[in-house]
Amino acid sequence: MRKFNNSFPGYNKNEVNSFVSNVTTEYENMLNNLKERDNEIEHLKKELEHYKEMEKTLNRAILIAEESSQNIKKSSIEEAKLIIEEAKKNASRIINNALIKSEKVEIEANNLKRQVEVYKRRYKNILEEQLEEVEKLDLDN
Repeated sequence: MRKFNNSFPGYNKNEVNSFVSNVTTEYENMLNNLKERDNEIEHLKKELEHYKEMEKTLNRAILIAEESSQNIKKSSIEEAKLIIEEAKKNASRIINNALIKSEKVEIEANNLKRQVEVYKRRYKNILEEQLEEVEKLDLDN
């Protein structure tokens, strides 16, 4: 606290005026500082609100991305199951077709064997008949 010198009829007028002037200047400076701080606080509050909105938006975007990811994953799994099921059906069809062709080839092979046997018997019979004819020729001479 400041003390003033005494003069007649009380305190020294110049000192009091100077002090009041200094107090007024400091008070105005403090008021200006407070106004600046209030403005800065308002500005920071607005920025904070802006960032909170951005955070909400990002959180929503993350949730949507997670849901999309789950949906894509489910869809991919279902598609993979369908592909596997289709592949199994195709494999079964291919195997069945191969078995049918194999049976046909086996039947054809058996038919060819029979035909060869028939041909061999006929040819053998023809040869035997020819040998008999040749032997008859020898006897007649």
